Amino acid sequence: MPHRRKWNRTMTRRDAIRAVAADAVAAIGGASLIRGGHAEPAKSQPASSDTVRTSGGGAIRLERQATGSEVWQVTTEKVGQSNIYCEVPYCSGDSRYFVYERRLADRTAKNRTELMVVELGTWEQRRLDLCAGMTGGAISPAGILYYLKRSDDGSVNLMRADLAKREPAKVCRLEGTDRFKSLGTVTTDGRFYACGVGLDDQYKMFGVLLVALPDGNQKIIDRDPFILNPHPQFEPGEGAQLMIQHNRGGSYKPDGTLERLVGPEGATLYLLSIADGKRTELQVGKPYTTPATGHEAWIGASKEILLTVSASGDFAADKGNLLAEAAGRPARVVAKGYRFGHVGVSRCGRLFSCDDVQGQCKVVIGSIRTGKSAVVCEARTSMGRAQNTHAHPYLTPDLKWVIFNSDRSGWPHIHAASVPEGMVEELLRE
Repeated sequence: MPHRRKWNRTMTRRDAIRAVAADAVAAIGGASLIRGGHAEPAKSQPASSDTVRTSGGGAIRLERQATGSEVWQVTTEKVGQSNIYCEVPYCSGDSRYFVYERRLADRTAKNRTELMVVELGTWEQRRLDLCAGMTGGAISPAGILYYLKRSDDGSVNLMRADLAKREPAKVCRLEGTDRFKSLGTVTTDGRFYACGVGLDDQYKMFGVLLVALPDGNQKIIDRDPFILNPHPQFEPGEGAQLMIQHNRGGSYKPDGTLERLVGPEGATLYLLSIADGKRTELQVGKPYTTPATGHEAWIGASKEILLTVSASGDFAADKGNLLAEAAGRPARVVAKGYRFGHVGVSRCGRLFSCDDVQGQCKVVIGSIRTGKSAVVCEARTSMGRAQNTHAHPYLTPDLKWVIFNSDRSGWPHIHAASVPEGMVEELLRE
């Protein structure tokens, strides 16, 4: 496994950015994440011959950046691929493996997405299974991946597989709908699975499907015209509540074309009790804060939620747009100084990982408790319209690697950056 160089704590952030710029392989400008801006990916060249190294798994060592982080390009094929969304780490519990998705060229296949498992450090890859897509996908802290797979008769099955053992098994057939919305979620103890679904042919009403995993019993526990992209997430402690993203004012046309993701009200969040369907509104989005960006994750078992809001006004980058929120209280600022976009929280609940879309798109980690943050590396990605040009960084459970997307080569690939030695300890130090 590559050596983790010690983080230079005496180097200022400005010095580090200048050093990275001087050593840059390619300079790719970041587009506005909140506004959904598009930037064409730049053509970049590999690092110099003395820094490029290919692993046994075909990965390429690109460089060691000024922060001390060693950056690897894990994939090399020009196929549609993504590291999956970053709210939680898509890793085995022991941090030995992570999983990513890639699309098959055959558009007639019932299951067009390959789930690829990668061993960290050796970068060896194996196909886990084929699935209908990452919509509905979920992973437990132990590394049990849940995903949706179509049968020959067109029905949809909920599947699961341990990333370490790679033995896919059917959980149950999902009844009543094949219109699944956003990623799924699973309780820490494996008792329940939930995902968003469409409930009518006119795309006017949406719901949250709850599946009891021991017996496969299924029911809709929430209905709303504005949970068209609900991002349901079980609270990791007791697992009695789901966090739901409420895209107020969002709508589809009758033919299924997205008309608008949110209206002028902007997005907010609420908690949903799985026992009785009771909602608890949260003080995020208008009128409490600028609109929620739709990027959020639970902070371990603390019953707090980490999220980003539009970086403007009272929540501009210098004032802080990375917030923590809990039921019954105003949101608090966690960290400042970056235009935080996508949000991930480490399995231990102590650290966050975010992309900052300014400049070359920094991959930033920080302590949720101390508010300290640091740049692991420059992602050097375009932040274009395609989701796999957004970095979507997440920390492996052992806090040694950050997995992210980048199209720095001119094509979106999966990358891994080592967390410099000493960085985590310094961030956590009071």
